[in-house]
Amino acid sequence: MIRVLIVDDSLVAREFLQHILSSDPDIQVVGMARDGDEAVQMVLKIKPDVVTMDIHMPKMDGYQAIRKIMETHPLPVIIVSSSWDPQEVSKTFRAMEAGAVAALVKPQGMGHPDHASAAAELVQTVKLMSEVKVVRRWARPSRGPTAPGPQPRLSSRPRPSEISIIALGASTGGPPVLQAILSRLPKDLPVPIVVVQHIAQGFVQGLLEWLKQTTGFPMHLAAHGERLLPGHVYFAPDGRHIGVEADGRALLSIDPPENGLRPSVSFLFRSVARNFGSKAIGVLLTGMGRDGAEELRLMRDRGAVTFAQDQASSVVHGMPGEAIKLEAAVHVLPPEAIAESLQDLAGK
Repeated sequence: MIRVLIVDDSLVAREFLQHILSSDPDIQVVGMARDGDEAVQMVLKIKPDVVTMDIHMPKMDGYQAIRKIMETHPLPVIIVSSSWDPQEVSKTFRAMEAGAVAALVKPQGMGHPDHASAAAELVQTVKLMSEVKVVRRWARPSRGPTAPGPQPRLSSRPRPSEISIIALGASTGGPPVLQAILSRLPKDLPVPIVVVQHIAQGFVQGLLEWLKQTTGFPMHLAAHGERLLPGHVYFAPDGRHIGVEADGRALLSIDPPENGLRPSVSFLFRSVARNFGSKAIGVLLTGMGRDGAEELRLMRDRGAVTFAQDQASSVVHGMPGEAIKLEAAVHVLPPEAIAESLQDLAGK
């Protein structure tokens, strides 16, 4: 039985979420808190397996509450927000930086056409996140120089002029890892970066706003046929695969989901392997499942330099772990060391 604490300042929202979660026989709602301060106290008292957390609350907001919970009794926290405004949604990523493992939009009422799918996603996310035993906190990147991480040791290291693109894939726990990597890269990086991050519908624009503020890179939702510029970061829009054409233009597709996902890391990595071969770098980060693992191996087979995040720094080591089993990753490193290596391989 998965024991859940619901945190929301709205009584109606608390009871609504309780109704949805309690409908599953494997989930038990063991408490409900009205604000962050009450949530911190209840976590210590009743020790739930998972917490669903609103962000905007009186006394102590969700961001502060997650910080406190991670310091006192770390456990999986899922952000359940009602905001769709990109500027507001971007604030939820401060909570992910603090240690939250996922973010969802609150399900609409029972009469809404999207209610059933959103409710099912909430239940599934609670079940999946309950399996995350260790939640990692990511400190804000230092503004000073960082200690050098392990560097890649390649028998034939490509020259920086030979790298044309960097492709990154991430899922559960990915946003703070992306922030940790991008914040350490030079802003005049001479190649474009293309990212697939599995995230709930409606959150990707907020993710871009947060990353823009915290990394200094120009962030874009890619447009079909758009030429990808050096030193810019491109994400797939909601519900679209993203790939890269041989001429360096973005390819958006509504092809069927891969590994149950659209956008899919597999779609991106496959296009990069096909069109760039040894002129590419592929990076597979924290996340559940195996999306991108086989295609990272394809990239390696085509001569690309490939990285997988190590287990110790991953919230969930599914995707990178599968890649490591397939010997798809030339290098297995924590995020800071991946950033150092990217700068060395693709920098000026």
